Amino acid sequence: MPDFHYTALDASGHEITGGMDGRDKMDAAQKIRALGYYPISVNPTGNAAARTNQVNKKSNVAADTKKVNRMATLLFTRELADLIEAGLPIDRALTVLIEQTDNVPLQHLISKLQDEVRAGNPLSSALTSFPKQFPILYTNMIRAGEVAGQLPDVMTRLADFLEKEQVRKSQLVAAMTYPMVLIVVAISAVTGLLTFVIPRLQSVFKDLGSALPVPTQILLGVSGFISQYWWVIIGFIIACVVAWRLWSRTSTGQKTIDQVRLALPILGPITVKIVMARFTRTLGTLLAGGVPILDSLEISSSAVGNSLTSKAIESAKDRVRQGETLASSLRETAGFLPLIVHMTAVGEETGRLPLLLIRTANTLDLEIDTALRRLTSLVEPLVVLFMGGFVGFIVLSILLPIFQADTIVK
Repeated sequence: MPDFHYTALDASGHEITGGMDGRDKMDAAQKIRALGYYPISVNPTGNAAARTNQVNKKSNVAADTKKVNRMATLLFTRELADLIEAGLPIDRALTVLIEQTDNVPLQHLISKLQDEVRAGNPLSSALTSFPKQFPILYTNMIRAGEVAGQLPDVMTRLADFLEKEQVRKSQLVAAMTYPMVLIVVAISAVTGLLTFVIPRLQSVFKDLGSALPVPTQILLGVSGFISQYWWVIIGFIIACVVAWRLWSRTSTGQKTIDQVRLALPILGPITVKIVMARFTRTLGTLLAGGVPILDSLEISSSAVGNSLTSKAIESAKDRVRQGETLASSLRETAGFLPLIVHMTAVGEETGRLPLLLIRTANTLDLEIDTALRRLTSLVEPLVVLFMGGFVGFIVLSILLPIFQADTIVK
């Protein structure tokens, strides 16, 4: 029995399989190349395969314990694209990245990738060993670039895509940070007033000797409940959070949440545009990278982050499989914006579908930015009005008994 089983491409691009002896995977891969083949995968047989699996499991565990963050993955992609475009072989490019990076987890990850590449595996195959760092979209684009002989261009497009996604997430976080800070401060201030200030005024109200006005009674009742049963409130909040997390992980819960997100009066339209922008950018990037349209739609459906939209993309994919154009498939499937359908039709007619999809995503991004700025400008005064109204209610509840007692005395 040969030491290694391989899958390779011959000079005409046809896939072939066979066996090869060698000291290790690198030696076997070199012998396969000497035959004029391009190795896709080289796997040990028998006991050697068992040993390799054990090593791979240990490597995966080590990589998972120190997960590389998204920004590190983005920088790695951009730098690797630049090095490959400059003409460096992948092995040499990975060596340069290992020497330049100060990120120890990333350095460890690149070293594992380099070991796989030196063993004769293509870069796309090496990336599949680390699915948490490199999702299926990433590996499929790299594989398409390898097969088409356009890896530098594909790597550059992939880096651009990751940068756009990172910018979008940063913009969303930045847009929601200030309103969330205002809301937290408002809730903290209200809780402090009800817990520490109002209870100290209760004895003063009792000394007045007259029946308290309704607003004052409501205020004292709420304050007394919070002061006496604060542990019940905290426990209830924790229970609700745990129940929400468990329910949201179920298929029914996820579907319901996605429906509500898309149907909300103000946030719904923004969410729809965010999901559609992610879909068009992902699909356009995959198509530009040479990934077949059915595979691109399959990957895009899992990347949009909304189960309802994913189902709609799957329905459109089935129509495309039956021979319909992408534009007609999207038009016949509910859930896609007219802009996307129109631009898809134009792209198919002109042969520039990937470019127009990415431009559509950029247009939607601009609309999302405008909508988020308007939403932020709306939330800020609402929080201030809420705080002012509640403080006014507290002040009124405190002053009413005093005015009432003064009237009785006179």
